[in-house]
Amino acid sequence: MIVPVRCWTCGRPVAHLWEDFRNRVLAGEHPGHVLDSLGLRRYCCRRTLMGHVEWIDLLLKFEQRQ
Repeated sequence: MIVPVRCWTCGRPVAHLWEDFRNRVLAGEHPGHVLDSLGLRRYCCRRTLMGHVEWIDLLLKFEQRQ
């Protein structure tokens, strides 16, 4: 779905880091190293980005049009 704006547990803003994280991981970097370089040290914030799945494109296929 849409990237969470804030970490679910601690409330730190994380949405602005999503594009950089995704692009670097797709380029072949290790996700843990990317999160370290982005300054995400708390496991809750790391979990928020690591666990995010972009389903919006898949869900839009089933949109009901009237």
